[in-house]
Amino acid sequence: MGGISIWQLLIIAVIVILLFGTKKLRGIGGDLGGAVKGFKKAMEDEDSNAAKKDADFEAKNIEQQNSASATTAETKKDKEQA
Repeated sequence: MGGISIWQLLIIAVIVILLFGTKKLRGIGGDLGGAVKGFKKAMEDEDSNAAKKDADFEAKNIEQQNSASATTAETKKDKEQA
């Protein structure tokens, strides 16, 4: 009660095949598969770009910390000499 049985699904499939034909359905299936593959590839590219940006951000932070430490050390050295 309330669910779709296998027989109802088969009747719907036969009607769809009669309306569109097998060649058209194959084309639609191929297009849909290509779209899914493209979507997955775009998601993977986005993930790799995000990881690269994070790595670049970390490298810049480390570089800034190192230059700040060097500046502080030079300032202390200049004060000691004075």
